Amino acid sequence: MINESRRGFVGKAFGAVAGVGAVASLVAMKKTWDPLPSVMAAGFTVVDVSNMEENKLNIVVWRGKPIFVLKYSADMKPTEGRNVKIGDNYFSVMIGLCTHLGCIPAYREDKKDFKCACHGGKYTDAGVQTFGPPPRPLDIPPFDLDGTTLTLGKDGAAYKELMAKA
Repeated sequence: MINESRRGFVGKAFGAVAGVGAVASLVAMKKTWDPLPSVMAAGFTVVDVSNMEENKLNIVVWRGKPIFVLKYSADMKPTEGRNVKIGDNYFSVMIGLCTHLGCIPAYREDKKDFKCACHGGKYTDAGVQTFGPPPRPLDIPPFDLDGTTLTLGKDGAAYKELMAKA
């Protein structure tokens, strides 16, 4: 009788330890599946465009990529499917990586265009390729508009409308 109760106790103790180990393993697996806090924080970037100067390139970082935000001056002509109207002004919002090899093009204020120093690719102020090896225009990141606030990383109505035209 004593042996049976000892055997039962050992079996129950082993079962309890195995259950705790299984729960701990599941918790650890869930933590590895969750995105890192740095990734979660980099998901959205908020940009206030109300105080930006005309024809001056503003660069913000979103998910480790440079994002070009350019406020158009009165003499700059917006491009259908590439510019977004915020208030009374037009803006270009694009990922600042050349679509050829990923270099960062420089904005030339006097010519109102972008030039990639790596292989001589040229883009308009709206990010449309005009010369050189780039195979397509600069990419437009997903964004949402709320007044004069641009939230990068959200598929807002303005972004969906812009992509439908492109």
